[in-house]
Amino acid sequence: MKVLVPVKRVLDYNVKPRVKADGTGVDLANVKMSMNPFDEIAVEEAIRLKEKGVATEIVVVSIGEQKAQETLRTALAMGADRAILITAEGPVEPLGVAKLLAKVAEEEQPGLIILGKQAIDDDNNQTGQMLGALLGWGQGTFASKVEVSGDSVDVTREVDGGLETVKLKLPAIVTTDLRLNEPRYASLPNIMKAKSKPLAAKTPADYGVDVTPRLSVVKVEEPAKRTAGVKVADVDELVGKLKALGVVA
Repeated sequence: MKVLVPVKRVLDYNVKPRVKADGTGVDLANVKMSMNPFDEIAVEEAIRLKEKGVATEIVVVSIGEQKAQETLRTALAMGADRAILITAEGPVEPLGVAKLLAKVAEEEQPGLIILGKQAIDDDNNQTGQMLGALLGWGQGTFASKVEVSGDSVDVTREVDGGLETVKLKLPAIVTTDLRLNEPRYASLPNIMKAKSKPLAAKTPADYGVDVTPRLSVVKVEEPAKRTAGVKVADVDELVGKLKALGVVA
């Protein structure tokens, strides 16, 4: 079974975002970029499926600027077999990403698509669901456990009430949650091997997909700084302050 894993290059989660002086977006100049953490979990899960003998090939795909090659090479160093880079300058909205991934899926014919439940830069949490709708495949979102058996996959999902397990007929789509696994570090030999693994370069035009943004960013600004707390002497004073703020009646 072939597994397709989309990955995204984002601002590293350890870096504090800075807003551009003109308020048009987040300043990405001279800052560390890395693979989206949820996508890293997706790559790890695909590798584990291959180690179990369930998957035979892992294909990673990224949509973005040329520098996304670095992210793909990281996935290849972890254990993916080959990569596809769809070069697109500027932001690509979730629907555009889903349409491109649907075309890639039609071309590659994977048995399973595993991707992060959301990207930490825009937090949209939309691509996996849109991709499922475009392909007409079953989907298991927020996965904390994935078990493939025959022509189906059992996905344990984290929901508000606890855990829910769904059985999906393959091919299917799984979006990963943080508790699914702990991604491995790429070893130096594998990093060297990744440089020679195939990486195909494509464009949205190759797939006949228009990725022109439908939304425009009006303004980006940092959240207001949190004000200092106030100590209260007793419960009555606490209730009084909450009533003054309109929190309680």
